[in-house]
Amino acid sequence: MQVVDLLRRHDRSVADLIAKEAERQETTLELIASENHVSPAVLHAAGTCLTNKYAEGYPGARYYGGCVYHDQVEEIARERARSMFGCRFANVQPHSGAQANAAVFMALMEPGATFASLVLKDGGHLSHGMKINFSGTYYKPVHYPLHYDVNHPQHERIDYDAVAAVCREHKPKVLLCGYSAYPRVIDFKKFREAADQCGALLVADVAHIAGLIVGGAHPSPFPYAHVVTTTTHKTLRGPRGGLILTDSEDLAKKIDRSVFPGMQGGPLMHIIAAKAIAFGECLQDSFKTYAAQVVRNAGSLAAALAERGYRITSGGTDNHLMLVDLRPRSDRLTGADAEKWLEEAGIICNKNGIPDDPRPPRVTSGVRLGTPAVTSRGLKEAHMPVVADFIDRVLDAGLRGDDDRRIVAGQVREQVRSLCREFPMPA
Repeated sequence: MQVVDLLRRHDRSVADLIAKEAERQETTLELIASENHVSPAVLHAAGTCLTNKYAEGYPGARYYGGCVYHDQVEEIARERARSMFGCRFANVQPHSGAQANAAVFMALMEPGATFASLVLKDGGHLSHGMKINFSGTYYKPVHYPLHYDVNHPQHERIDYDAVAAVCREHKPKVLLCGYSAYPRVIDFKKFREAADQCGALLVADVAHIAGLIVGGAHPSPFPYAHVVTTTTHKTLRGPRGGLILTDSEDLAKKIDRSVFPGMQGGPLMHIIAAKAIAFGECLQDSFKTYAAQVVRNAGSLAAALAERGYRITSGGTDNHLMLVDLRPRSDRLTGADAEKWLEEAGIICNKNGIPDDPRPPRVTSGVRLGTPAVTSRGLKEAHMPVVADFIDRVLDAGLRGDDDRRIVAGQVREQVRSLCREFPMPA
C-alpha cells in the first residue's frame, strides 16, 4: 500500500478508490475465468517510467529516438514468447486480445471475406463474428455448431464433422477456433484438417487456455495453427494485453504491418515490460505445477457443484473453466440473480449463457466459473468443495427470499474473508 499512500498525497479521490479495490480483491474469491492475480513483479513493471516513451515501430526500426532500452525490453518479451510456445515469430504489441484478432483479420483477409467460427452464444468471443463488432461488420462470419443432441456422447462439444462441412460449403478464408466459454480440450489437428480441405488459414485464439498450453496442461495449437492469438492475462497471469504468434515468416511480416501502422500507434512499453516478466515466470518449472493445479481445481469444483444438483455443461471440464446450468437447481434461478447474490457473499463470477440458452444474455440460465485466480492464491482441490458449498448455500437462500439471502450471504461473507486471510493475494 506504499504506492497508494504516495497517490493519496497527490490525489486522494483516486487513491481511495484504488485502496478500496485492493481491499475488495484481497477479501473476495475471484472465480471469473478470464481474470487472475499477477505477481508483485508484474504489477510493479506495469507502473514504471517506460510509460513515458513513444516507441512506434519495432526494435531497430523505431520512428522516435531514445528507444535503445525499449528495444531491448521488447526483444526479451518476443524471445520469451517464442520460447513459451515453441514458434518462430511473436508480436507483443497488441493492446488486447480483441486488437490482436483485429490485426490478424486485417493481415489475412480483405474486407468482406468469409471466415468460420463458433457462434458467440455457444462459447465464442465477440471478436469472432458478433454482428456489431468489427469482425461481424467488416467481414462475413459463418458458424459451425456444437453437438446439440442430448443423447449424443459429445453433447455440447464441438461437432468436428460439422466444422468440416461448413468449410466445404462456404470455403472461408480463415477458420477460427479457441473460445471464451468452452470447457473441453480443443483438437487442433482436426481443425487443421478441415482448414486444409478448403484452403483456409487456421487461426487459434487461445486467450483462455494459453497458460494451460504453456504449462503443459492443454495441447498446443502449434504446429497445426497458421496463426495463434492470445491475451496475456487470464491463465498466462500477466498484464492485460495481447500477443500474436506464427511460424510463417511471410505471415509474420503481414501481421507486423497490420499491428503497426495498421491497427495501433505507439506500443504500451510499460505493459510490454510487464509481459516480459510474466513470460519469464511462465518459463519456470513452477508454472507447470500451477497450470496442472488450475485444471485439478476446476475438475474438483465442477464435481462438487454437480453433487449439489447443478448441471455442468458437456458433463464436466478439461480446462480451467466450467459453465454451470442453474435450471436443474431451480427454474426460477437465473445467471443474473446468481452473479448478484454471490457477489454479496464475496464470491465473484459472471452470468453466462449456456449452449442453446433460452434466456437472453442479460439474464442467462448459467454462470461461468474458473479457477486461475483462486489457484494463484494457493487453493487446492480440497478447498473446492468448500467453495461449492458457499455457492450453494447463498443460491439456496436466495431462492427462499431476500431476508434469508441477506442473512446467509453475510455469514458466507465472513467465511470467505477468513479463507482469503489464509490464502492472501500474491501481490
